[in-house]
Amino acid sequence: MAETFIHPTAIVDPSVGLGDGVHIGPYCVINEGVTLGAGCRLHNHVTISGPTRIGADNEFFPYGSIGQRTQDLKYEGEPTYLEIGDRNTFREFVTINRGTAPESYTRVGSDGNFLAYSHIAHDCTVGDHVIFSNNGTLAGHVEVEDYAILGGLTAVHQFCRIGAHVITGGCSKIVKDVPPFMIADGNPARVRAINSVGLKRRGYSEDEIRAIKKTHRYLFREKLNTGEAVKKIEAEVTMTEHVKQVLEFVAKSERGIH
Repeated sequence: MAETFIHPTAIVDPSVGLGDGVHIGPYCVINEGVTLGAGCRLHNHVTISGPTRIGADNEFFPYGSIGQRTQDLKYEGEPTYLEIGDRNTFREFVTINRGTAPESYTRVGSDGNFLAYSHIAHDCTVGDHVIFSNNGTLAGHVEVEDYAILGGLTAVHQFCRIGAHVITGGCSKIVKDVPPFMIADGNPARVRAINSVGLKRRGYSEDEIRAIKKTHRYLFREKLNTGEAVKKIEAEVTMTEHVKQVLEFVAKSERGIH
């Protein structure tokens, strides 16, 4: 069983729950209401506030600020929460805020890689295996699905949704929803193509990719409105699991799609 290490210069509230093998480096501050799972490593100068529950084997690089109160001006001090899964890497100056409304959550999944200056605002939900490049920024209430990649300096407007396997180009401004499997780029962004390279790397078959590509063409290339495009897709595209995933995402969109 690995031993827990707390550097003498670190300040750790007595209420903090520490799993086996947690390493807390110099000048870290861990406030009341935090739980750190086994094997977490805080290099130095990391601040974590609660209520925050963090899973196992997460790594925090210097000057991260995790679980601070929401920046939403409506917040009046009620209990809100942050939950983080396992095996994430949070690089320098990453910031993640708790929820705003009473008993609300910000949630981050597992196996993510969050590069320097990434920001996850209040009430966001972030899936598994995501990558946020430097300065990838989410406003409040944003949803990011599994395997999505935010390019450097991408900014996502509040209440937007980023679908699974999406890639955004560097400096993109996301003001609408981006359906799964797409590449979005620009200011404001628009969908340019499907993420065919990423899908091949994830083991998607040629038939699956072909169906997604045809779905993309009707949604974004044929100068159809969304309703017309959906009817075309339902009539003419092989209804694979992943085509259904795109259509379900579009049907739930409240901000429209890029």
